[in-house]
Amino acid sequence: MKIDRDTLMVGLGVLFICLGAMIAFDFPWKESGIPITGQSLAVLVVGFVLGRKRGILAIAIYLILGFVGLPVFAKGASGVETFMGGSSGFLYGFLVGGYFCGVLQEEGYGRRFLHCVFAMTIGTAIILIFGIAQLTFLYGFEKALQYGFFPFWPGAIVKIILGAAIIYYIPKESYLGKRL
Repeated sequence: MKIDRDTLMVGLGVLFICLGAMIAFDFPWKESGIPITGQSLAVLVVGFVLGRKRGILAIAIYLILGFVGLPVFAKGASGVETFMGGSSGFLYGFLVGGYFCGVLQEEGYGRRFLHCVFAMTIGTAIILIFGIAQLTFLYGFEKALQYGFFPFWPGAIVKIILGAAIIYYIPKESYLGKRL
């Protein structure tokens, strides 16, 4: 059985996101109880590296795996209830943020480090906007900022820089192929 390059790349993308979700830190000074994870970093890197089509496919497969009950989200969360609660906006934001990172890669944003920072910043902002929108719907804007933004912005900055470094230093020919 032969697996084509696209299928392999999408499968590796799903695996990378799953592994990123396993990285979760609870900080004692945080009141929200929501962990800082490698999930969003992995989603944006996969979206960027794989491009908009393969990237969104990998992210969608990841979300479907969690939806059907596989414990692939942060702290082993999964199931339909995850898509109805406070973190659901962030999960939906993964699709849109990853898509836009893929679009930026296809527009040539991986060639300069600051362009990589820009792509990761846009993707992170989209995820946060979706997450805060859902939390606002559930709990009001003030609580949404308290639980969905303020505890995460320092970690988001670190993940933006780390994600930019990852995508900048991955050899472009490994994911751009003949488009170089």
